[in-house]
Amino acid sequence: MTRDFDLIVAGGGHVGLSLALAAKRADPHLRAAVVEPAARLGVGDERASAIAAAGRRFFESLGAWSAMAAAAQPILDMVVTDSRLDDAIRPIFLTFDGTLDGGEPFAHMVSNAAMIAALVEAAGAAGVEIVAPDRVVDFETGDARVEVRLGSGRRLSGGLLVAADGVRSRLRDLAGIGVVRHDYGQSGIVTTVAHERPHEGRAIEHFLPAGPFATLPLTDDAAGRHRSSLVWTEKTAVAERLTRGDDFTFSLELERRFGREFGRLEALAKPRAFPLGLTLARDFVRPRFALVGDAAHGIHPIAGQGLNIGLRDAATLAETIVEARRLGLDPGGFDVLRGYERRRRFDAVEMGLVTDALNRLFSNDLPPVRALRDIGLGLVDRLGALKTRLIREAAGVDGATARPMRGERL
Repeated sequence: MTRDFDLIVAGGGHVGLSLALAAKRADPHLRAAVVEPAARLGVGDERASAIAAAGRRFFESLGAWSAMAAAAQPILDMVVTDSRLDDAIRPIFLTFDGTLDGGEPFAHMVSNAAMIAALVEAAGAAGVEIVAPDRVVDFETGDARVEVRLGSGRRLSGGLLVAADGVRSRLRDLAGIGVVRHDYGQSGIVTTVAHERPHEGRAIEHFLPAGPFATLPLTDDAAGRHRSSLVWTEKTAVAERLTRGDDFTFSLELERRFGREFGRLEALAKPRAFPLGLTLARDFVRPRFALVGDAAHGIHPIAGQGLNIGLRDAATLAETIVEARRLGLDPGGFDVLRGYERRRRFDAVEMGLVTDALNRLFSNDLPPVRALRDIGLGLVDRLGALKTRLIREAAGVDGATARPMRGERL
């Protein structure tokens, strides 16, 4: 038996859930389903993500922020250093006040588990059907519907299928959408670190020759331990050796990079390494098919914007779907979906190119390049208006955005 929906989302991560929830809350008559391979969404994910101010406003418009707020640590200020690994002193070249007008933090760090739990709860309350554990294994598009086959053998029919299944999206390949891909030869090591002294809401980004080493503040855990999330870029061979090796060696290398500013350190989770690269889909849509999040664009984490541009995709596509239905148009029609692509493609490509350029600029140790970039950082630090513009850009509050990213309901 085939079940009918208006919107089928493949992938129950942050972006996929946000899309289905946003569309369903704005249009209660819309039939939405999220298909997710994991039996329990978000369980066991010990990572955390940076949520820009616009993303927080989006979650507020979805009725999901209050459930994750207790696990959200505001980033109150940020410092940037540039040094070699064994330098005795790490000079600070750039500082940012992490608050916007009215004292709103430009970003929060939120545990992935808390974020997914809040979205699942809100989606269930809104009437989004979560099909799990299961996965989309194949689909066929027709003039009026897309027919979807699941791994369980069940079949779904919908007006629109959205792939939110990650940077190695299988559905993107099935749709025949090519990608532009560049491998950086780097991997990102992620874990959570407990430290003796409080971080005071400060994020620190050390630019080291192998790549950025970022410590991002988290809320204290139930035991009262001060914690930070770690995003550590290394050459892939080094990252694999560190994450597969013994805990003692990892702790020594961690302390060399983290420093002693926060006292004694302890990794609270087994470190994991993820390959880093730039991936941009050549198209974001096909008839009755669309890409969102990492399936459309995978970027370097150097600016902490990967999830946030995915949330912009979700908000924009939800707005496109709801407005089309209100106007009596077909949300899965190619002309409607091309409107979503036009609204999102430039932003995604621009962010991909910016993060690519930043990684190339800061992940090297050539003396002339180091001197020029340090001079540049110092100049930016002295230009208050430019720093304000940069922090607002990072917060996602400037420029034309979908209404949910401004905290407005559709």
